[in-house]
Amino acid sequence: MLRNVRRSRSMLLMLFVCVCAAAQEPEAALQSLVTTGEVTLRGQTRQYVVRHLPSSSFPDLPDAVANELNQRGCLIPQTYQAHQPENVVHGSFQRAGSSDWAVLCSVKGTVSLLVFFDSSSKPSVLATSPETQRLQAHESTGVLGFNWGIDAASPQVVHDAQNGLSPRPARLDHDALSDSIVDRKTIYHYFADSAWSLLDMPD
Repeated sequence: MLRNVRRSRSMLLMLFVCVCAAAQEPEAALQSLVTTGEVTLRGQTRQYVVRHLPSSSFPDLPDAVANELNQRGCLIPQTYQAHQPENVVHGSFQRAGSSDWAVLCSVKGTVSLLVFFDSSSKPSVLATSPETQRLQAHESTGVLGFNWGIDAASPQVVHDAQNGLSPRPARLDHDALSDSIVDRKTIYHYFADSAWSLLDMPD
């Protein structure tokens, strides 16, 4: 009888340890997706927090694109305004009707803007920046957050944004890629004639 009691206690202890370990794993995984630190801004030391998501948070990504992101070790940085997964966008960036993807990929503190044409696994790199150069204050505490966001911009969206130009450019025939500093400035990348360029915008 005593032997059975000891065996039962051992089994319960092992079960408790396993449950605790399982509970800690998701918490540790979540912590690994958050980068914190300090930077010097205008002579003052400021704290920052940048949250990331794995590529698995974007189930619509084609396998070829997701595999390339995973091989690169990409995490997707989220702006301080994010309320849902962002900075992975789908659009027709190569030509009208094409199925393309743009992604902000963060690896070891460096963020790259990648564009995959027609789900190709070989992306174009449109811009690269240290994460710490894409920070912005957004709350009364002075804590800095990530301020780089991307989105697909339809021909109509771009045409509206160019309203102040004279003469106003003709309406585009496929999507541009908007590249924004949150609440500040947006530029538009556009692919035509086998090359990327920045579209003219009003000052």
